Amino acid sequence: MRITEQDVLKALKKVKDPELGIDVVQMGMVKDLSVKDGHVSFTLELTTPACPFNEELKSSVLQAVESLKGVERVSMEVKSRVLSVRPQTPGLSPIPGVKNVIAVASGKGGVGKSTISVNLAVALSEAGAATGLLDADVYGPTIPRFIRNYSYESNVRGNKLEPAKGPYGVKMMSLGLIVQDDTPVIWRGPLVGSAVRQLLTEVAWGELDYLVVDLPPGTGDAPLTLAQTVPLGGVVIVTTPQQAAVTIAMKALRMFQRLNVNVIGIVENMSYVRCEGCGRTFRVFGESHTKKAAIDAGVPLLAEVPLLDTILEGGEDGTPVIVRAPHSEAADVFRGLARRVAGRVSVLAAGGR
Repeated sequence: MRITEQDVLKALKKVKDPELGIDVVQMGMVKDLSVKDGHVSFTLELTTPACPFNEELKSSVLQAVESLKGVERVSMEVKSRVLSVRPQTPGLSPIPGVKNVIAVASGKGGVGKSTISVNLAVALSEAGAATGLLDADVYGPTIPRFIRNYSYESNVRGNKLEPAKGPYGVKMMSLGLIVQDDTPVIWRGPLVGSAVRQLLTEVAWGELDYLVVDLPPGTGDAPLTLAQTVPLGGVVIVTTPQQAAVTIAMKALRMFQRLNVNVIGIVENMSYVRCEGCGRTFRVFGESHTKKAAIDAGVPLLAEVPLLDTILEGGEDGTPVIVRAPHSEAADVFRGLARRVAGRVSVLAAGGR
């Protein structure tokens, strides 16, 4: 039986992206299809290298083609092309070369927002996505402390500052790279907004799939400037399990919703402690209030990050846990978070919610 390109496309139309619910042909994932003497070759272009369903999707596509009568051999090359989320606010100019700006925000300080930002960026980069990390917390820039193994030279290229290079090629910029550790930043609101704007637009970010922006806590000038300067792909809200922390985090969430920014989801940090001896988990901050808040807001709970020594030690010595302990439970939690964030961005880019 002679197989044709139309036969292959018909079979592949039955394979749907598990998150988007759209078939791979309609999504434009099938490229360079060729059929000759029973040999089928094509490229499968995934929407992100960090999607949680990539392996499932690749297996389904391969099975759909191999099961066709007349197919003797299949050559499938897999690539990825991260999609950009369409801006919800008209009139904003994107950062040249940057596909998606992902803000990481919290209602209050001390919930581990910078820890989440750093490990999310490193996990995305480890998965193969071109990733940048911007420390927009101008009052307390901590990224250079959380990632100490970086290379940085204060070079200017085309009137733009070159970013530092961190683990897995993460491009980094922080006010902490420019001012000394013991120098206080004493600025009024307008200066904060101006600094954030400059860090966004006057750094030579180059080609990035994701730019993770670690915001200062609260609902002040920095997050407002970010939302009103560049089109945001979405925001990740960080909280801890306590009711007070969740209540304040939800205020930040509602602020971004009013600014027409997509909420990617919520991360609960310091969710539990695991006993190394018996394997049981204990919620040292009591029962979580985050799950109900996420359901009420209609957004996903992206991850419950445990309170683990490996995460704490990574923050203290400046080595993200994915680099410091790549086979640990903590590293796997952050890889899962990166996959879910990338998956949600793909859904939003495809017009989903």
